[in-house]
Amino acid sequence: MFERLASQKESLIRTSTDCLRALFSAKFYAILILVASQLSLFVSSTSANTTVNSTRIWPASEYTRLTLESDAPINYSLILLKNPDRVVLDLIDVTLTSEIKKLPGKVSADNLYIRALRVGQFKLGVLRLVLDLKSEVKPQAFILKPVGDYGHRLVLDIYPTSPPDPLMALINEGTIKSAQASASQHIQSDRKSKTTIAGNKEPSSAIRVITVAIDPGHGGEDPGAVSKRGTYEKNITLAIARKLKAKIDAEPNMRAALTRDGDYFLSLPMRLEKARRLKADLFVSIHADAFVKPHARGSSVFTLSERGATSAASRWLAKKENDADLIGGVNLDTKDPYLNKTLLDLSLSQTREDSHTLAREVLSKIGEINHLHKSHVEQAGFAVLKSPDIPSILVETAFISNPNEERKLLKKSYQNKMAQAVLDGIKRYFSKNPPLSRSKIVSSAP
Repeated sequence: MFERLASQKESLIRTSTDCLRALFSAKFYAILILVASQLSLFVSSTSANTTVNSTRIWPASEYTRLTLESDAPINYSLILLKNPDRVVLDLIDVTLTSEIKKLPGKVSADNLYIRALRVGQFKLGVLRLVLDLKSEVKPQAFILKPVGDYGHRLVLDIYPTSPPDPLMALINEGTIKSAQASASQHIQSDRKSKTTIAGNKEPSSAIRVITVAIDPGHGGEDPGAVSKRGTYEKNITLAIARKLKAKIDAEPNMRAALTRDGDYFLSLPMRLEKARRLKADLFVSIHADAFVKPHARGSSVFTLSERGATSAASRWLAKKENDADLIGGVNLDTKDPYLNKTLLDLSLSQTREDSHTLAREVLSKIGEINHLHKSHVEQAGFAVLKSPDIPSILVETAFISNPNEERKLLKKSYQNKMAQAVLDGIKRYFSKNPPLSRSKIVSSAP
C-alpha cells in the first residue's frame, strides 16, 4: 500500500513539474514574441527616420518644380494617373512632418499646371503626395546630391506635354502692334519728306524688327552669388533685365523677351533654346557676380572663348557660372524637353565677330556710368554663350561681393542707368551693323 502511495506521489510530482515547464515555456515564448514585436516597431520607426527639412514650389510658365530637401536620400516612386489627371509621388520611410504638411498651401491658384496638392499616410512606411492637375503633363523626378548649401534633394518637375512657344508668347504681349504703329508713323513721316519717288513704285513700307533675348542669370534653387549682407544675385539680375526689356520695348523697331520672368530655375541649355525659338538677333545675359576678394570691383562684358579665358579671374567666373546647373538642379538622366537638338559649338566666325563687336559697344557705354573691371572685352568659356548663330554677350553689371557696388546694385537709379547703357550699346551696334533681312518684318499695311 505504501509503495502504491509513493508511486502516485512520484507521478504527481512529475506531472506538476511538466506543467510548470510547459507554463514557463509558454510565458517565455510570449515574452520573446512581445520583445521581438517591440524591436520590430523600433526598427521600423528608426528606418522611417528620413526627415524633410525644407519644401519649395517654384511655379513658372515653362514648368513647375517641387523640391524636397532632406538629411538623407529619399526613396520614391512616381505614378501618372488619368481621369482625372494626377501625379502621385510615394515617399518611402519618410516622416510626415509639419514642413511637408505646409506643401498644399504653397500651391497658388494661378499655378498653370497644379490645381491642388494633397498629403497623407498611404500605408505603413509610405507617405503619399497627390498632385491634382489642370492639364496633361510630363512629370520628371530625380535625386540631387548635396551641393553648396543644399542637402539631399528630391526634385519633381511638372512639364506640359506641349512646351509653350516663346515667340507666340512674345506676339501675344502686343509688342508687334506697338512696333507696327511706331513704324507706320516713321514711314508716313518719311513719305512726306520725299519730293520724288523713282518710277511709280511705293516706297518700302516694311521695317525690320530686332528681337533681343535677355537672360537674367540664375533663379529659383540657384541664387547665384550671395553677398555677406544676404543679397541674392538672382534678384538683382531679374530687376535689371526687366528694366532693360521695358526700354527695348519702347523703341519703335525693337522688342525683347526674358528667358525667365520670375524666381525659378532654368538650365543653361534651356536658356539658349528659348533664344533660338524666339529667333533672337542678340542674346544678352545679365549677371552681378562675386569674387573671393571683396575689393574686386567694376563692370565687365564677356564673349565666348573656345581657346581659354583671357585671365585667371575670367576662368574662375566662367566655371562658377557653368556650375549653376549643379546648384539649380538638372536631371542628367533625361533629355531636357526644351532642348530639341544638341547645341553646336560656336563655329561660325561671323557670329564670333559680331559678338565681340557688340560687346565692345556695350562695354563702351557701361564705362560711362561705372568703373570698368577691365578696359577691354574679356573672354571665357561661358556655356550660356554657346549659340552658333546668335551674337551673345554676358554682362557683369558689378561685383555683388564688393559692399560699395552691392549698394549701387540695390538702387533702382543704378539699375536704370545700367539698363540704358546696355540699350545704348545695342543701338550703336545696330547703327553700324544693320540686322539681316532674313526674318521678322513688320509691315505698315493694314
